Amino acid sequence: MERLTGGTRPYFLLTLLCLFLYLPGLASVPPLDRDESRFMQATRQMLETGDYIRIQFQSEMRAKKPAGAYWAQAASALAFADPATRETWPYRLPSALAAWAAALLTFGLGRWLFGRPVALLGAAMLASCLMLVSEAHQAKTDALLLATLMAAQLVLGRAYLAARRDERPPGFAAVLMFWLAIGAAILIKGPVVPLILIATVLTLQIADNRALGAGWLWTLRPIEGLAIATAVAAPWFFAISQATDGAFVGEAVKGDLLPKLLGAQESHGAPPGTYLLLAPVTLWPASLLLGPALIWAWRQRERPEIRFCLAWIIPTWVIFELIPTKLPHYVLPTYPALALLIAAAAFSGGLREGRGTQIWAAAWSLIALALAVAVLLAPVGFGDRFDLTSLPAFVAIAATGMLSAWLAVRGRPLGAAFAVLVTACTAFPVVFEGVLPQLNQLWVSRSIAELVASRPHQGPVTLVGFSEPSAVFLLGTDTRFASAGEAAATLATRRGALVLVADRDEPGFRQACAGQAVTPQVVGKVKGFNYSRGRPVLLTAYAGEDKP
Repeated sequence: MERLTGGTRPYFLLTLLCLFLYLPGLASVPPLDRDESRFMQATRQMLETGDYIRIQFQSEMRAKKPAGAYWAQAASALAFADPATRETWPYRLPSALAAWAAALLTFGLGRWLFGRPVALLGAAMLASCLMLVSEAHQAKTDALLLATLMAAQLVLGRAYLAARRDERPPGFAAVLMFWLAIGAAILIKGPVVPLILIATVLTLQIADNRALGAGWLWTLRPIEGLAIATAVAAPWFFAISQATDGAFVGEAVKGDLLPKLLGAQESHGAPPGTYLLLAPVTLWPASLLLGPALIWAWRQRERPEIRFCLAWIIPTWVIFELIPTKLPHYVLPTYPALALLIAAAAFSGGLREGRGTQIWAAAWSLIALALAVAVLLAPVGFGDRFDLTSLPAFVAIAATGMLSAWLAVRGRPLGAAFAVLVTACTAFPVVFEGVLPQLNQLWVSRSIAELVASRPHQGPVTLVGFSEPSAVFLLGTDTRFASAGEAAATLATRRGALVLVADRDEPGFRQACAGQAVTPQVVGKVKGFNYSRGRPVLLTAYAGEDKP
């Protein structure tokens, strides 16, 4: 480990790991519904219109998140592709780069807290966990938010440790990075990062029983820093307020933020404790050592580096558990601290075999087996055929997973920690590059786009009974979502029109066509499973009657 962690080697190794985990599937997995496709389509409309202030999905104002993530995606699309491209990877590239940056920053923080060997293992565990690998493949805000949080927590942790250890506080460049990161985070996802930082500071002050006072916080130059963060974030908020007469901010607060805080928005409600139950899956495979590591960390909570991580994790986790609206990625900002604690516990030798470890390892191994079985059977259930290449992937994932669990049960946590990295490298590239792209029944919009490309037509495509954002991204901004009657009128009045109708709307469509004296011609069918709604879908493509 000393040779691996010297000089720039850790950054090189982490970069290789991230390339291996994040590049497979970045271009081949179709656009996901619904958030990712909304982000990509809104970004494309920025490029189409040249309006980088307002955020639109077709004609609708999208007052969900500030413009930061859209700007990053727009810059990537302009730099690496045609602005009109329907490829996904230019829009996803900022998330992949942000996940890589988060891993490197986690190493930087861990180096100050625990030393280079622990930092390298912890950063690798973060980089290879299911949630971050998933977010690295999606054109959304969460990987970008994690990178900005890590830039801020790196400086905050250094300032706290410097005060506890009587060392030199962070210099001007580090403090500048802290406040720039906060400003960028506000542009990406509003108040989330400031809230986590405030919760961390307050918890540290309470845990330290004011022994340090608040003097160490002044090393971060809060007065000048608030001005810097405001200078980064405020111009866009002012511009969007002017452009929408205040409607954007009002809708973002009343239509997005408050509903999440006060109730279960968009059927995403769950009781407190949900994230705790999901952690073995979302932090997989690093979650193999999560339970024993947290017990070890609580016993070591007087150590300042452990205290800092716990002060970061506990209040943040509690806040998100108490918020009624729950999505698995909400607690991702705590995962760098969890990964560092897991690595520190593995290196400490404080994790021993026991009944609790055996139970935890057995539960964890079930997740590994479930993933291996999914790799084997998903192409049968949602693809076109059984893929023989799934067999070696099934064996590899199951074998490395069982090896990791066996090492943990045998009281060899450090070996188990490195084994889970092998498990991740075995599983995720296969899943994202080999399995997911071939699940054709799940990618209904891709099938629609392929049918439309093979059928000459004029004007925008009209969809009835299927309104997923991925269809807009793949078919174009002018794609129409219409009723059965409107679709029939389109066939009657527009030569060369193409309409796709879901089976549930077929009777109404046929009746409307009869009223319009139109005889629609079937030109294709698309069958699949709409995972956003959890139900099968059958779409029939119609063109108008060919007239002599």
